[in-house]
Formats: sequence, C-alpha cells, structure tokens
Amino acid sequence: MLVSEPHPSRSLSRSSDKRTLFERLVEFISPGPDSKDELIETLAEAEDRELIEPESRLMLEGVLRMADMTAGDVMVAAPRMDLLDIDAPYEELLAIVIDTAHSRFPVYEDQRDNIIGILMAKDLLKLQRAPELNLRTLLRPAVFVPESKRLNELLRDFRSNRNHLAIVIDEFGKTAGLITIEDVLEEIVGEIEDEFDDDDAPTGIYTLADGSHRVAGDANIEAVNAFFAAELPEDVFDTIGGLISHELGHVPRRGEVAQIGGLRFAVMFTRAGAVRWFKVTRAEAPAVAADH
Repeated sequence: MLVSEPHPSRSLSRSSDKRTLFERLVEFISPGPDSKDELIETLAEAEDRELIEPESRLMLEGVLRMADMTAGDVMVAAPRMDLLDIDAPYEELLAIVIDTAHSRFPVYEDQRDNIIGILMAKDLLKLQRAPELNLRTLLRPAVFVPESKRLNELLRDFRSNRNHLAIVIDEFGKTAGLITIEDVLEEIVGEIEDEFDDDDAPTGIYTLADGSHRVAGDANIEAVNAFFAAELPEDVFDTIGGLISHELGHVPRRGEVAQIGGLRFAVMFTRAGAVRWFKVTRAEAPAVAADH
C-alpha cells in the first residue's frame, strides 16, 4: 500500500522553524514592543542580559530618538556661528581659520545674516599661492534647510549630496544657525551626559574616581560655589559656561583651560557651540619664594 508524503510546504515550514514549542508560546503570549518607548526598554533589558554592549544600546537609542528631532534642536545658534566676511583681508581670514580650526566656514557679505556661500579651509591656501584669485571664485554653494527638517532626513541628504554643513533658517527666512553632519552623528553615538544619571546629581556636578569633578556647562554658579566653597561671581551670569566664556573672551573649545576663583576649569566636551562638560580641580597655589 502506498503512503502519501506529507504536504511539502508544511514539512518545510516545520523544518525551518527551529524554535521550541515553549519559545513559540512565549512569543505568542508576550509579543514584541508596540511603541518606541517599549523598544527602548527592550534594548535596556538586552543590555542587562549582556546580549548587547552598553555602547551599542546607546547608539541604537540615539537612532530611535533622532527620528523625532529636528535641525533646530541641535544646530549651532546664529550668534555662535564662526563666519567669514567676504571683504576681510586674507590675514584676518587666515587668523579666524587657524583660531577656530573648522574645515568649513559660511561666508557673508555686508551683514552676518546674508550668507553667500561656504568656504573650505583648504581652499584658502589657494589665495596664498595665487593672491590674484578672487575669494568669491572659491566659494561653494550654501545649503539651506528649515528648522523643522528632521535629522534622519538631513543625514540622508548629507550622505547623498556630500555636503557636511547646512545653514538653518527660521520661518521668516532669517539665519537661525548652522548644522553639520558631525552634529547629527553625535545624536547617534551619544553624549557624555548619557553616562550619568541626572537624578543622582541634579546640580550637574559629579565626583570622579581621581578626586576631580565633572561639571556641566549649564550648572548654576550658585550650586558650584556651594559645592566647592568658592566665591565665583553670581551677579552677571547664571551658568558656569557663561562665566568661563566671558573670562576667555570667546566660546571655549575642547582642551582650553581657565582659572578663576581658585578653581581650574578644563573643557572636556563641547556641543553645538557650547561647553557641555568641564573637568574641575583646585587651582594650584603659586609658590611663595623663601626669604633670604
């Protein structure tokens, strides 16, 4: 007597599904996440179970959150933009390029809000070799995006058109700021503050293992004075970042150091034209010469 073979598609289905009956039952009872918040919680659980590394979780969360962010959320605000004046002499342009160490600069004419193009820092060297060149001929077209432009869309545009900088404009067509591909990518890889729990240090001051302290740029000066028993001026600026910027005369850059009120502030991390974290230690007292 001939015995018919089981239905081939069913046989293939059973052989290709390696899950146990228990695993399939658990999946049926506890389906996957239905929202972004649940997905983030699932990633945290995966990290707790050591299925993914902490850095991987932060990056995945950054990708998820980036989809809800816009250019206006992370741009460098217009007052903090480093710009070049099309009519400035070569020596002045070179000094700005060297001092700020950017690779690209928006160039304006007459007023800062009138951006006429982007200058690559390396192109400025062409003027040194051929002074007869007109700076305008070295400018590249500026890309303008609205503040409402979503970061995931902007990142796709950056990759497709190979532009690494865009000018952000507000609803009235005025320059609101600028944003770079680095600004967008930092939202994915995470920031230093992601490593800390704000509930443990609402003042933005953290004690490090070596006895130094990490202080947020937006930490209140009054809180810093109370923590370090210092006497930093509180009458003009509210935040420690504003005070240090005033002392240096410009927006601090990574690696810069300022000493004030018996404290040494070293810039650890900057973001969107502002200091996010300082490393703070006690300033060394000057040596006193011995009397002879």
